[in-house]
Amino acid sequence: MIAQIGLGIRKKASASAYTLGFFGRTLRGLGPFIIRGQASYKILIMQVLFTFVEALGISCFLAAGIGAAVNILGMPLLSSFSQEKLIYPLLIAIITRELGPLLTAFIIIARSVTAIATEIAGMVISHEIEAYISVGIDPVEHIVVPRFIGVTLSLFLLNIYFTLSGLGASFLIVQLINPMPASDYFNNLLQNLTVADLAVSILKSIVFGMILAVVATEQGFSVERASTEIPQAGLRAVGSSFALCIIADIIISALYYILI
Repeated sequence: MIAQIGLGIRKKASASAYTLGFFGRTLRGLGPFIIRGQASYKILIMQVLFTFVEALGISCFLAAGIGAAVNILGMPLLSSFSQEKLIYPLLIAIITRELGPLLTAFIIIARSVTAIATEIAGMVISHEIEAYISVGIDPVEHIVVPRFIGVTLSLFLLNIYFTLSGLGASFLIVQLINPMPASDYFNNLLQNLTVADLAVSILKSIVFGMILAVVATEQGFSVERASTEIPQAGLRAVGSSFALCIIADIIISALYYILI
């Protein structure tokens, strides 16, 4: 029993060390990609198109629903305590600082992480990676780095649009419940918005983006020979992405509440 537990811990530690090494190798490939990666720019553009542009609609729709729900549910409760002004820090905490980065990460996990992992796994099974290596093309620089940049940039941009959509929908609901000038509403939001809120939101979006890109590409490369490993790679990528994003979210949020 103890031996099995120890073996499991060693495997997890080995996998974690490999993931960190893969992340480091990806970071080292950023420079060469920027300098001589013209052939891979198309992959970067297509990744941003699929991950950001095509997911923009569902992200904004979800954000609008959450912003509306916060106002519909929160305003009557706060009004009963004569604390209507607290709706603004509540909106910032829920939409900007907490749910924005996490829900956009979940959207990308559902749409892009599975696609990237299964695509790369298919390339490994069909020996495309070996073909790249045989002609002197670095697969990390050509395949991983553009997806790493594309996913990270897309999550960062989606988080911005998520926040704007959520706060905008909240304003529309305010107009129905308690009409007020747009200048008053947004001035109240800006007065409650701090640099720390923005920093945490940006940090989470970048960290989540890097996690998703590294996990998806690493799991894609982890397959060996059987085509049945392709869907398994996608499932592993999804599970690991969810777990790591939640862990990272807890750590960053805890540091925010401890330090601020």
